[in-house]
Amino acid sequence: MNSALRVLTVLGGSILLTFAAGWAFDLLLRRADARHPETPLWNLLRRCRRALQIVLLAALLRGAHRQIAWPPLQDHAAAVGRILSLTLIGAGAWLMVAVASAVVESGYARYATATRDPARLRRVRTQVTLIMRVVTVVVAVVAVAAMLVTFPSFRALGTSVLASAGIIGIVAGVAAQSTLGNLFAGFQIAFGDMVRIGDTVVVAGEWGVVEDITLTFLAVRTWDERRITMPVSYFTTRPFENWSRGGVQMTGTVFLHCDHRVPVGLMRDKAEEILHSCKEWDGRGWDLAVTEATPSTVVLRVIVTAKDPDDLWTVRCAVREQLVAWLAEKHPDGLPRVLLDPAPGPALGPARGPGAPGGSEGRRTAQPEATVTSTSWKPR
Repeated sequence: MNSALRVLTVLGGSILLTFAAGWAFDLLLRRADARHPETPLWNLLRRCRRALQIVLLAALLRGAHRQIAWPPLQDHAAAVGRILSLTLIGAGAWLMVAVASAVVESGYARYATATRDPARLRRVRTQVTLIMRVVTVVVAVVAVAAMLVTFPSFRALGTSVLASAGIIGIVAGVAAQSTLGNLFAGFQIAFGDMVRIGDTVVVAGEWGVVEDITLTFLAVRTWDERRITMPVSYFTTRPFENWSRGGVQMTGTVFLHCDHRVPVGLMRDKAEEILHSCKEWDGRGWDLAVTEATPSTVVLRVIVTAKDPDDLWTVRCAVREQLVAWLAEKHPDGLPRVLLDPAPGPALGPARGPGAPGGSEGRRTAQPEATVTSTSWKPR
Protein backbone atom coordinates (compact mmCIF):
# COMPACT_ATOMS: atom_id res chain seq x y z
CA MET A 1 0.00 0.00 0.00
CA ASN A 2 2.88 2.31 0.83
CA SER A 3 4.39 1.68 -2.61
CA ALA A 4 1.10 2.44 -4.37
CA LEU A 5 0.69 5.59 -2.29
CA ARG A 6 4.21 6.62 -3.17
CA VAL A 7 3.47 6.17 -6.87
CA LEU A 8 0.35 8.32 -6.61
CA THR A 9 2.26 10.93 -4.61
CA VAL A 10 5.07 11.16 -7.16
CA LEU A 11 2.71 11.17 -10.13
CA GLY A 12 0.29 13.67 -8.57
CA GLY A 13 3.09 15.93 -7.37
CA SER A 14 4.68 15.94 -10.83
CA ILE A 15 1.37 16.81 -12.47
CA LEU A 16 0.63 19.60 -9.98
CA LEU A 17 4.15 21.00 -10.36
CA THR A 18 3.79 20.90 -14.13
CA PHE A 19 0.47 22.76 -14.12
CA ALA A 20 1.87 25.31 -11.65
CA ALA A 21 4.90 25.92 -13.86
CA GLY A 22 2.68 26.28 -16.94
CA TRP A 23 0.42 28.75 -15.14
CA ALA A 24 3.39 30.81 -13.95
CA PHE A 25 4.89 30.76 -17.46
CA ASP A 26 1.63 31.97 -18.99
CA LEU A 27 1.23 34.68 -16.32
CA LEU A 28 4.72 36.05 -16.94
CA LEU A 29 4.13 36.14 -20.69
CA ARG A 30 0.81 37.98 -20.26
CA ARG A 31 2.47 40.61 -18.12
CA ALA A 32 5.35 40.97 -20.56
CA ASP A 33 2.86 41.35 -23.43
CA ALA A 34 1.01 44.06 -21.50
CA ARG A 35 4.24 45.97 -20.88
CA HIS A 36 5.50 45.64 -24.46
CA PRO A 37 2.49 45.86 -26.80
CA GLU A 38 4.74 46.92 -29.67
CA THR A 39 5.96 43.34 -30.18
CA PRO A 40 3.72 40.25 -30.51
CA LEU A 41 6.53 37.90 -29.37
CA TRP A 42 5.29 37.42 -25.81
CA ASN A 43 1.75 36.65 -26.89
CA LEU A 44 3.00 34.20 -29.53
CA LEU A 45 5.19 32.42 -26.97
CA ARG A 46 2.07 31.54 -24.99
CA ARG A 47 1.39 28.88 -27.62
CA CYS A 48 4.43 27.00 -26.27
CA ARG A 49 2.77 26.36 -22.92
CA ARG A 50 1.52 22.83 -23.68
CA ALA A 51 4.83 21.69 -25.11
CA LEU A 52 6.67 23.10 -22.07
CA GLN A 53 4.36 21.29 -19.65
CA ILE A 54 4.87 17.96 -21.41
CA VAL A 55 8.67 18.47 -21.33
CA LEU A 56 8.58 19.25 -17.58
CA LEU A 57 6.31 16.31 -16.77
CA ALA A 58 8.39 13.85 -18.79
CA ALA A 59 11.62 15.13 -17.22
CA LEU A 60 10.25 14.87 -13.67
CA LEU A 61 8.93 11.37 -14.19
CA ARG A 62 12.11 10.31 -16.01
CA GLY A 63 14.21 11.31 -13.03
CA ALA A 64 11.94 9.94 -10.30
CA HIS A 65 10.52 6.67 -11.65
CA ARG A 66 13.53 4.57 -10.60
CA GLN A 67 13.24 5.79 -7.00
CA ILE A 68 9.76 4.32 -6.57
CA ALA A 69 9.85 0.95 -4.80
CA TRP A 70 6.87 -0.53 -6.59
CA PRO A 71 7.46 -4.07 -7.95
CA PRO A 72 5.48 -3.74 -11.23
CA LEU A 73 7.30 -0.53 -12.03
CA GLN A 74 10.71 -1.94 -11.10
CA ASP A 75 10.14 -5.00 -13.31
CA HIS A 76 9.56 -2.78 -16.35
CA ALA A 77 11.86 0.06 -15.42
CA ALA A 78 13.78 -0.07 -18.71
CA ALA A 79 10.64 0.07 -20.87
CA VAL A 80 9.13 2.89 -18.79
CA GLY A 81 12.38 4.83 -18.92
CA ARG A 82 12.57 4.44 -22.72
CA ILE A 83 8.97 5.60 -23.16
CA LEU A 84 9.61 8.66 -20.98
CA SER A 85 12.81 9.38 -22.92
CA LEU A 86 10.99 9.20 -26.25
CA THR A 87 8.27 11.47 -24.87
CA LEU A 88 10.86 13.94 -23.61
CA ILE A 89 12.65 14.03 -26.98
CA GLY A 90 9.43 14.45 -28.95
CA ALA A 91 8.10 17.18 -26.64
CA GLY A 92 11.47 18.93 -26.72
CA ALA A 93 11.41 18.98 -30.52
CA TRP A 94 7.85 20.33 -30.44
CA LEU A 95 8.92 23.07 -27.99
CA MET A 96 11.88 24.08 -30.16
CA VAL A 97 9.74 24.37 -33.29
CA ALA A 98 7.08 26.35 -31.42
CA VAL A 99 9.63 28.80 -30.00
CA ALA A 100 11.32 29.24 -33.40
CA SER A 101 7.95 29.80 -35.06
CA ALA A 102 6.98 32.44 -32.47
CA VAL A 103 10.28 34.29 -32.89
CA VAL A 104 10.09 34.23 -36.70
CA GLU A 105 6.44 35.31 -36.82
CA SER A 106 7.12 38.11 -34.37
CA GLY A 107 10.02 39.38 -36.46
CA TYR A 108 7.93 39.25 -39.63
CA ALA A 109 5.02 41.07 -37.95
CA ARG A 110 7.27 43.90 -36.82
CA TYR A 111 8.87 44.10 -40.26
CA ALA A 112 5.45 44.18 -41.94
CA THR A 113 4.37 47.03 -39.67
CA ALA A 114 7.39 49.15 -40.56
CA THR A 115 7.47 48.35 -44.31
CA ARG A 116 5.00 49.72 -46.86
CA ASP A 117 6.36 47.99 -49.95
CA PRO A 118 4.02 45.07 -50.83
CA ALA A 119 6.59 43.41 -53.10
CA ARG A 120 9.22 43.39 -50.35
CA LEU A 121 6.70 42.01 -47.87
CA ARG A 122 5.83 39.14 -50.22
CA ARG A 123 9.51 38.39 -50.65
CA VAL A 124 10.17 38.28 -46.90
CA ARG A 125 7.04 36.22 -46.33
CA THR A 126 8.20 33.63 -48.85
CA GLN A 127 11.64 33.43 -47.25
CA VAL A 128 10.21 33.17 -43.73
CA THR A 129 7.85 30.37 -44.77
CA LEU A 130 10.61 28.30 -46.32
CA ILE A 131 13.01 28.94 -43.42
CA MET A 132 10.42 27.70 -40.93
CA ARG A 133 9.84 24.56 -42.97
CA VAL A 134 13.57 23.89 -43.13
CA VAL A 135 13.88 24.36 -39.36
CA THR A 136 10.94 22.02 -38.78
CA VAL A 137 12.43 19.33 -41.01
CA VAL A 138 15.88 19.61 -39.38
CA VAL A 139 14.48 19.44 -35.85
CA ALA A 140 12.26 16.49 -36.78
CA VAL A 141 15.18 14.58 -38.31
CA VAL A 142 17.38 15.22 -35.27
CA ALA A 143 14.56 14.18 -32.91
CA VAL A 144 13.94 10.94 -34.83
CA ALA A 145 17.67 10.19 -34.81
CA ALA A 146 17.83 10.83 -31.05
CA MET A 147 14.86 8.50 -30.53
CA LEU A 148 16.51 5.74 -32.53
CA VAL A 149 19.70 6.05 -30.51
CA THR A 150 17.79 5.12 -27.36
CA PHE A 151 17.42 1.59 -28.76
CA PRO A 152 20.61 -0.53 -28.35
CA SER A 153 20.06 -2.39 -31.61
CA PHE A 154 20.11 0.86 -33.59
CA ARG A 155 23.31 1.99 -31.86
CA ALA A 156 25.01 -1.21 -33.05
CA LEU A 157 23.63 -0.67 -36.52
CA GLY A 158 24.95 2.88 -36.61
CA THR A 159 28.57 1.74 -36.87
CA SER A 160 27.97 -0.26 -40.03
CA VAL A 161 25.86 2.54 -41.52
CA LEU A 162 28.65 5.06 -40.99
CA ALA A 163 31.19 2.65 -42.50
CA SER A 164 29.17 2.48 -45.72
CA ALA A 165 28.08 6.13 -45.72
CA GLY A 166 29.89 6.85 -48.97
CA ILE A 167 28.08 4.15 -50.95
CA ILE A 168 24.73 5.03 -49.37
CA GLY A 169 25.27 8.69 -50.21
CA ILE A 170 25.95 7.92 -53.86
CA VAL A 171 22.91 5.65 -54.14
CA ALA A 172 20.67 8.16 -52.35
CA GLY A 173 21.92 10.98 -54.53
CA VAL A 174 21.09 9.11 -57.74
CA ALA A 175 17.72 7.90 -56.47
CA ALA A 176 16.65 11.29 -55.11
CA GLN A 177 18.06 13.43 -57.90
CA SER A 178 14.67 14.93 -58.77
CA THR A 179 13.77 15.56 -55.13
CA LEU A 180 17.12 17.20 -54.39
CA GLY A 181 16.75 19.31 -57.52
CA ASN A 182 13.38 20.58 -56.32
CA LEU A 183 14.83 21.19 -52.86
CA PHE A 184 17.64 23.40 -54.16
CA ALA A 185 15.22 25.07 -56.57
CA GLY A 186 13.06 25.99 -53.57
CA PHE A 187 16.00 27.76 -51.92
CA GLN A 188 16.81 29.48 -55.20
CA ILE A 189 13.25 30.79 -55.50
CA ALA A 190 13.13 31.92 -51.87
CA PHE A 191 16.39 33.86 -51.85
CA GLY A 192 16.70 34.68 -55.56
CA ASP A 193 13.44 36.68 -55.53
CA MET A 194 12.19 34.98 -58.70
CA VAL A 195 8.61 34.49 -57.54
CA ARG A 196 6.90 35.26 -54.24
CA ILE A 197 3.70 34.37 -52.46
CA GLY A 198 0.97 36.67 -53.78
CA ASP A 199 2.59 37.29 -57.19
CA THR A 200 0.41 37.22 -60.29
CA VAL A 201 1.95 34.78 -62.78
CA VAL A 202 1.17 33.11 -66.09
CA VAL A 203 2.50 29.55 -66.30
CA ALA A 204 1.65 26.86 -68.84
CA GLY A 205 -0.96 29.17 -70.37
CA GLU A 206 -2.79 29.64 -67.05
CA TRP A 207 -3.22 32.94 -65.21
CA GLY A 208 -3.22 32.85 -61.42
CA VAL A 209 -1.81 34.01 -58.09
CA VAL A 210 0.96 32.18 -56.22
CA GLU A 211 -0.76 30.81 -53.11
CA ASP A 212 1.89 28.63 -51.47
CA ILE A 213 5.58 27.80 -51.89
CA THR A 214 7.20 24.79 -50.24
CA LEU A 215 10.62 23.20 -50.58
CA THR A 216 9.40 20.92 -53.37
CA PHE A 217 6.27 22.35 -55.02
CA LEU A 218 4.48 25.62 -55.73
CA ALA A 219 0.68 26.14 -55.79
CA VAL A 220 -0.99 28.65 -58.12
CA ARG A 221 -4.64 29.65 -57.59
CA THR A 222 -6.30 30.35 -60.93
CA TRP A 223 -9.12 32.83 -61.59
CA ASP A 224 -11.73 30.03 -61.45
CA GLU A 225 -10.54 28.84 -57.99
CA ARG A 226 -8.56 25.85 -59.29
CA ARG A 227 -5.19 25.00 -57.78
CA ILE A 228 -2.27 24.17 -60.07
CA THR A 229 0.51 22.36 -58.22
CA MET A 230 3.87 22.49 -59.98
CA PRO A 231 7.40 21.43 -58.95
CA VAL A 232 9.51 24.41 -58.00
CA SER A 233 12.13 23.29 -60.52
CA TYR A 234 9.68 24.38 -63.26
CA PHE A 235 10.27 28.03 -62.34
CA THR A 236 14.06 27.66 -62.47
CA THR A 237 14.23 25.83 -65.80
CA ARG A 238 11.42 27.35 -67.91
CA PRO A 239 10.33 30.90 -68.72
CA PHE A 240 7.18 32.26 -67.11
CA GLU A 241 5.43 35.61 -66.81
CA ASN A 242 5.50 37.40 -63.45
CA TRP A 243 3.16 40.37 -63.62
CA SER A 244 4.09 41.49 -60.10
CA ARG A 245 7.83 41.67 -60.74
CA GLY A 246 9.06 45.25 -60.51
CA GLY A 247 5.61 46.55 -59.51
CA VAL A 248 2.01 45.56 -60.15
CA GLN A 249 1.10 48.46 -62.47
CA MET A 250 0.22 47.21 -65.94
CA THR A 251 -0.60 48.43 -69.44
CA GLY A 252 -3.15 46.61 -71.60
CA THR A 253 -4.63 46.87 -75.08
CA VAL A 254 -8.06 46.53 -76.68
CA PHE A 255 -8.35 45.86 -80.42
CA LEU A 256 -11.47 46.79 -82.42
CA HIS A 257 -12.13 45.86 -86.06
CA CYS A 258 -14.17 48.63 -87.72
CA ASP A 259 -15.27 49.83 -91.14
CA HIS A 260 -13.14 52.30 -93.08
CA ARG A 261 -15.80 54.97 -92.51
CA VAL A 262 -15.42 54.87 -88.71
CA PRO A 263 -14.96 58.38 -87.22
CA VAL A 264 -11.58 57.90 -85.56
CA GLY A 265 -11.47 61.37 -84.02
CA LEU A 266 -14.89 61.05 -82.39
CA MET A 267 -14.01 57.54 -81.27
CA ARG A 268 -10.84 58.86 -79.62
CA ASP A 269 -12.89 61.45 -77.72
CA LYS A 270 -15.35 58.77 -76.64
CA ALA A 271 -12.53 56.53 -75.41
CA GLU A 272 -11.16 59.38 -73.28
CA GLU A 273 -14.63 60.00 -71.86
CA ILE A 274 -15.05 56.32 -70.98
CA LEU A 275 -11.69 56.18 -69.23
CA HIS A 276 -12.35 59.29 -67.15
CA SER A 277 -15.61 57.76 -65.95
CA CYS A 278 -13.97 54.39 -65.11
CA LYS A 279 -12.72 54.35 -61.51
CA GLU A 280 -10.34 51.42 -62.19
CA TRP A 281 -8.27 53.50 -64.64
CA ASP A 282 -5.24 54.88 -62.80
CA GLY A 283 -4.80 57.90 -65.10
CA ARG A 284 -1.20 57.12 -66.06
CA GLY A 285 -1.91 57.13 -69.79
CA TRP A 286 -4.03 56.02 -72.72
CA ASP A 287 -4.03 56.12 -76.53
CA LEU A 288 -6.19 55.21 -79.52
CA ALA A 289 -4.62 54.71 -82.94
CA VAL A 290 -5.24 52.90 -86.23
CA THR A 291 -2.65 50.15 -86.27
CA GLU A 292 -3.66 48.21 -89.39
CA ALA A 293 -5.84 48.48 -92.50
CA THR A 294 -7.20 45.55 -94.52
CA PRO A 295 -9.35 45.58 -97.69
CA SER A 296 -12.49 45.29 -95.54
CA THR A 297 -11.68 46.80 -92.12
CA VAL A 298 -9.34 48.95 -90.10
CA VAL A 299 -7.90 47.86 -86.75
CA LEU A 300 -8.06 50.32 -83.87
CA ARG A 301 -5.87 49.78 -80.82
CA VAL A 302 -6.77 51.31 -77.47
CA ILE A 303 -4.02 51.40 -74.83
CA VAL A 304 -5.08 51.68 -71.18
CA THR A 305 -3.32 51.49 -67.80
CA ALA A 306 -4.29 50.29 -64.32
CA LYS A 307 -2.71 49.78 -60.92
CA ASP A 308 -2.94 45.96 -60.97
CA PRO A 309 -4.02 43.07 -63.26
CA ASP A 310 -7.55 42.89 -61.85
CA ASP A 311 -8.27 46.57 -62.48
CA LEU A 312 -6.66 46.35 -65.92
CA TRP A 313 -9.06 43.57 -66.90
CA THR A 314 -12.02 45.66 -65.72
CA VAL A 315 -10.84 48.74 -67.65
CA ARG A 316 -10.33 46.78 -70.88
CA CYS A 317 -13.78 45.20 -70.64
CA ALA A 318 -15.42 48.58 -69.97
CA VAL A 319 -13.67 50.27 -72.90
CA ARG A 320 -14.49 47.43 -75.28
CA GLU A 321 -18.13 47.18 -74.26
CA GLN A 322 -18.92 50.90 -74.28
CA LEU A 323 -17.11 51.66 -77.54
CA VAL A 324 -19.00 48.91 -79.38
CA ALA A 325 -22.31 50.10 -77.91
CA TRP A 326 -21.51 53.71 -78.86
CA LEU A 327 -20.69 52.72 -82.44
CA ALA A 328 -23.85 50.66 -82.79
CA GLU A 329 -25.99 53.56 -81.52
CA LYS A 330 -24.32 56.66 -82.96
CA HIS A 331 -22.27 55.48 -85.93
CA PRO A 332 -23.50 52.11 -87.22
CA ASP A 333 -21.64 52.74 -90.49
CA GLY A 334 -18.41 52.39 -88.53
CA LEU A 335 -19.12 48.75 -87.72
CA PRO A 336 -17.54 46.18 -90.05
CA ARG A 337 -19.71 44.94 -92.92
CA VAL A 338 -19.57 41.59 -94.70
CA LEU A 339 -20.50 41.76 -98.43
CA LEU A 340 -22.13 38.68 -99.87
CA ASP A 341 -22.41 37.90 -103.64
CA PRO A 342 -25.33 35.82 -104.98
CA ALA A 343 -24.58 32.17 -105.60
CA PRO A 344 -23.77 31.33 -109.24
CA GLY A 345 -26.69 29.76 -111.18
CA PRO A 346 -27.95 29.08 -114.75
CA ALA A 347 -28.29 31.91 -117.27
CA LEU A 348 -31.54 33.85 -116.76
CA GLY A 349 -31.87 35.30 -120.28
CA PRO A 350 -31.81 38.99 -121.11
CA ALA A 351 -30.77 41.55 -118.56
CA ARG A 352 -33.47 42.55 -116.13
CA GLY A 353 -34.31 45.76 -114.42
CA PRO A 354 -32.98 46.85 -111.12
CA GLY A 355 -36.01 45.53 -109.29
CA ALA A 356 -36.04 42.12 -110.99
CA PRO A 357 -34.48 39.04 -109.39
CA GLY A 358 -30.79 38.84 -110.17
CA GLY A 359 -30.62 42.55 -111.06
CA SER A 360 -28.24 45.10 -109.67
CA GLU A 361 -29.92 44.79 -106.31
CA GLY A 362 -29.01 41.12 -106.18
CA ARG A 363 -25.89 42.20 -104.28
CA ARG A 364 -26.98 42.71 -100.72
CA THR A 365 -25.28 43.97 -97.59
CA ALA A 366 -25.37 41.92 -94.42
CA GLN A 367 -26.35 43.44 -91.10
CA PRO A 368 -23.55 45.22 -89.32
CA GLU A 369 -21.60 42.95 -87.06
CA ALA A 370 -18.95 44.01 -84.57
CA THR A 371 -15.81 41.95 -84.28
CA VAL A 372 -13.71 42.57 -81.18
CA THR A 373 -10.47 40.88 -80.29
CA SER A 374 -7.98 41.29 -77.49
CA THR A 375 -4.34 40.48 -76.97
CA SER A 376 -4.92 38.43 -73.83
CA TRP A 377 -7.78 36.77 -72.04
CA LYS A 378 -8.38 36.74 -68.30
CA PRO A 379 -11.91 35.65 -67.39
CA ARG A 380 -13.23 36.85 -64.08
